[in-house]
Amino acid sequence: MDLETIEAIRALKYRYLRTLDLKRWDEFGACFTEDATASYSGGQYEFRGRADIVAFMRESLGPTMITMHQCHHPEIVVEGDRARGTWSLQDTVIMTEFRLMLQGAAFYEDEYVRGTDDEWRISHTGYVRTFEYTVALDDLPSFTLLQNRWQ
Repeated sequence: MDLETIEAIRALKYRYLRTLDLKRWDEFGACFTEDATASYSGGQYEFRGRADIVAFMRESLGPTMITMHQCHHPEIVVEGDRARGTWSLQDTVIMTEFRLMLQGAAFYEDEYVRGTDDEWRISHTGYVRTFEYTVALDDLPSFTLLQNRWQ
């Protein structure tokens, strides 16, 4: 087992999550191969190419969307210059404009490729929701957003 490779893939997935939540779109895009594909929410949102994936996230997760994506319990299988990974996802999205909070869980199914520069990148990512729910922030009388990086 190549523990260095597995650690590099873990770091890649964590960078994907961090740059997504921080809205660092250039860094987020650098996590993908140019021809990467994505299938979010069981195929409800499907994309071909890094540019389309990044454009969707940039347009969907603007400053009125505060996100927290956490992945854990990775199962990573390496086969030469390719790998597959399954990750448990928990996410929260606070939609300030709509006064809603979404929470959910899913399992990411990812594919990775080692590039000619020896860096690992995501060639496919996607998930099917285990559950998802929303709560109106007005239904939580004690809810107070004390910090918002984008305000």
